[in-house]
Amino acid sequence: MLRADPSRRLAVVLGTHEVASAVAVLLHRAAHAVVLAHDPNPPVIRRGMAFHDALYDDVAVVEEVVGRRADRFVEIAPVLAGPATVAVTRLGLLDLIVHGCPDVLIDARLHKRTETPDLRHLAGVAVGLGPGFTVGVNCDVAVETRPVSPVRPVTAGRTEAADGVPSRLGGVGRERFVYSQAAGRWHSAVEIGKRVFVGFPVGHLGGVPVLAPMDGILRGAVRDGLEVPAGVKLIEIDPRGREARWTGLDERPRRIAEATLAAVRLWRCPLATGLVLTYARDR
Repeated sequence: MLRADPSRRLAVVLGTHEVASAVAVLLHRAAHAVVLAHDPNPPVIRRGMAFHDALYDDVAVVEEVVGRRADRFVEIAPVLAGPATVAVTRLGLLDLIVHGCPDVLIDARLHKRTETPDLRHLAGVAVGLGPGFTVGVNCDVAVETRPVSPVRPVTAGRTEAADGVPSRLGGVGRERFVYSQAAGRWHSAVEIGKRVFVGFPVGHLGGVPVLAPMDGILRGAVRDGLEVPAGVKLIEIDPRGREARWTGLDERPRRIAEATLAAVRLWRCPLATGLVLTYARDR
């Protein structure tokens, strides 16, 4: 596969949301050349913590790592040649692997109820994040991401099934989100990071106002102008006041990214150095 620096291991991360972006940041810091492949569903809402908006040529920086758009395969290597840069593309996995296998493949799409394809043999090591992965069946190694379970690499067996219960933030669970009641086009002029109050119209879906469910900081919102399906998250409110966060690496994505990097290091990667790297179990 084409890469700017053959001495750097190439990692493809499926997804452009905050967890995929946290994984990309840590892989980049571990001297990997990283490509994020966009997954359109569900839409990304925590865009201040993600490289997603690079797809629209907006500034996308996560902890001093820059995401830059690459529309065509030949554009990936020039993007990766930039300092502190990862590539963000709408090209799918099949579009990428037709040119050769990456050293590392991370499925960070976090699909909760869809069937997960077998990713083995598509890369030096295939790592599956979240529900739907069984080691030796559709991935080489997995990472447990369920909020009520310890985040950790999984080297045997399967990851836990999704329970549909969001992680809590400032003592608040599902009620901090607003979900789409029907499919439609989303419009909002309110920027992520702005303070809103309960009942404030954050945007409109198909012409119907979508109101803030509580007081707090707008932590996430679907990008203006997108068509969204029914039943997906439209906005998220952070109720924590001065402790609210909407940029950088949040605690849970960071822990998942650390476990992902540990999972990669647990696996012998024949397309890279051939060395076995160990994971210090200090968490």
